[in-house]
Amino acid sequence: MARYKLYIEYEGTRYSGWQKQNNAKTIQGTLINAAEEIFKDSKIDIQGSGRTDSGVHAICQVAHLEVKTMLAPEIIKLKFNDLLPHDINLLEVQKANPKFHARHDAISRSYIYQISRRRTAFEKNHVWWIKDKLDFDSMQSASKEFTGMHDFSSFADEDKEEKSTKVLIEEVRMKEEGSLILIRISGSHFLWKMVRRMVGVLVEIGRGKMTKDELKFFLQGKSDLPAKLTAPPSGLFLEGVRYKGDMDNYELKTASELILNSLKNIFQPVTD
Repeated sequence: MARYKLYIEYEGTRYSGWQKQNNAKTIQGTLINAAEEIFKDSKIDIQGSGRTDSGVHAICQVAHLEVKTMLAPEIIKLKFNDLLPHDINLLEVQKANPKFHARHDAISRSYIYQISRRRTAFEKNHVWWIKDKLDFDSMQSASKEFTGMHDFSSFADEDKEEKSTKVLIEEVRMKEEGSLILIRISGSHFLWKMVRRMVGVLVEIGRGKMTKDELKFFLQGKSDLPAKLTAPPSGLFLEGVRYKGDMDNYELKTASELILNSLKNIFQPVTD
């Protein structure tokens, strides 16, 4: 069996998240269906670096493919993209170490959330449009409270697969870009709905309806309030997954800019 590293972009509006489900269309399920068509009777396995929720997008998700084949990585990429729908695309396929695991070997992940301060005819599926005036400085100041190791049980739904609700947040970076507010959250891993609830709480602070002290309280004890403030999935993008040897990209850009960069062939994944 050979193992390959897949770099994948997808527009998640039409999908019930990453993880394969019996009665729903998902990203992993769609990839597996394509792989079964390509490799016919060969046993295959596709595992992602993590799950994205229903409606969430990925600028660069990473997965591994295990299959018995003599096909070259570039041919595998072409065959997948010939079969995949328009909103899922393989950016790159690389031969990987047989022991490489997309999830277990990941060092960190980063997400970008896009808030729009105006109604948009083109980007409805890629932003959260908020009519209320938001205090950017208050949101930015409060966002720093998330950094470090914290118990994020107040920000996540229960998940039997997670052994702990403690997560190391490496950085929360915010930026104003025209009518957009960009929020990048980088961390060791993320719990189910965690990022969207972090954003929801920051928005309430921006509205003046919540304080930084209340955010601190959510990190110190279990509260059900963040669940009621969950931001919609439309504005959330998995920006990237980092592995040992990968270079950091510190510049915060809009999702459209990052996608445009990949179209210009600026995307250069690091070989294992």
